[in-house]
Amino acid sequence: MKNRGDCDIPFSVPFVHRVRFTGNVLEADRRVLIDLLEPSDGRPARVQFWLDEPLHEARPELTQRLRAIVDGESSRRIIRAGKVQVIPGGEATKNDIHILERILKVFHAAHLDRRSYVVAIGGGAVLDAVGFAAAIAHRGIRLVRLPTTTLAQADSGIGVKNGVNLFHKKNWIGSFAVPWGVINDASLLETLSHRDFIGGFAEAVKVALLKDRGMFEQLCRDAEGIARREMQLAAPMIRQSAQWHLEHITRGGDPFEQLEARPLDFGHWSAHKLEAMTDFRLRHGEAVAIGVAVDTVYSSLVHGLSPWVAEQVLRCLAGLGFSLDHPAMRTDELFAGLEEFRQHLGGRLTLTMLRAPGCPIEVHQVDRTRMQDAFATVTRFADSYANANGRDLGGY
Repeated sequence: MKNRGDCDIPFSVPFVHRVRFTGNVLEADRRVLIDLLEPSDGRPARVQFWLDEPLHEARPELTQRLRAIVDGESSRRIIRAGKVQVIPGGEATKNDIHILERILKVFHAAHLDRRSYVVAIGGGAVLDAVGFAAAIAHRGIRLVRLPTTTLAQADSGIGVKNGVNLFHKKNWIGSFAVPWGVINDASLLETLSHRDFIGGFAEAVKVALLKDRGMFEQLCRDAEGIARREMQLAAPMIRQSAQWHLEHITRGGDPFEQLEARPLDFGHWSAHKLEAMTDFRLRHGEAVAIGVAVDTVYSSLVHGLSPWVAEQVLRCLAGLGFSLDHPAMRTDELFAGLEEFRQHLGGRLTLTMLRAPGCPIEVHQVDRTRMQDAFATVTRFADSYANANGRDLGGY
């Protein structure tokens, strides 16, 4: 019973999600970045750059290009807040809480404020760590993301989540924060290893299965060409994946995951656990590929998905170059991922499964025996596919 004067008042906060697609943002398309960095109250926009170390090593000239973008602005619309910072790439960045502390110390030393800009240039782990620091410093510094992996451009770089790992659990501390801007730039993908290049397409398969059967069919047709890095095939899939993720976040009705379901985390309950169980030697895209494969097969065993579609999904993922097998899949410890997934959101366990491509459903319990059958089916397929094609698909 409410007391006099008690109120429940729903309200909404307006956000703008600015996403741009470019071909060479640090040279010919630099104006796209400059225009995102708006001056405030007649004062130049203060910007601090954070650069992924592997990208810095592969392209050391980028540091000078970033300086030139700012220093070359004759109107002095923007100024640099300190030197370009280089940060370790990969999941190690999220596993070391001292790196988060270092980022915050650099923000503090540069006197960044809520109208300053932090430009993070890197893969998903770097965007997560720098983005989390930006979200909690002054309760929010403007963040501009330049994702440099297919995984980040297709998925995480578009999202509104930031976080780092703690207690050997994925993204145990983090925040929801809409980035000021995201620039998906094709030239930033050029130095990716083969393993990191294909990694993002696990998320593309996932979102296509959830949202767009036509996109899924196209991915199946183009899988081997994408694995050969034929950009006329790969680039449209990255863009479509990014646009579907953006659509879900901005128009799906639950950008900050207040409801009990996380549909874009199809296949992720096991993926997150596999990453932790392998000390993150299994990369996120590789783990997601396994998780999507397993939950697709499980959907065919329990929820009426056509076995032919399940086979199609396995062949698509294998054609993209994913192994779909790892020794950690054959341990009971993996099932602890179900409870960790539930705890992360709270409430009852809610997983997304498939009735058909483009037709996701929510389920609240898992038949452990059938899930074990699904893992075994995926493992058998991976072995058979590798033998038939005369190649080792992973070596994770």
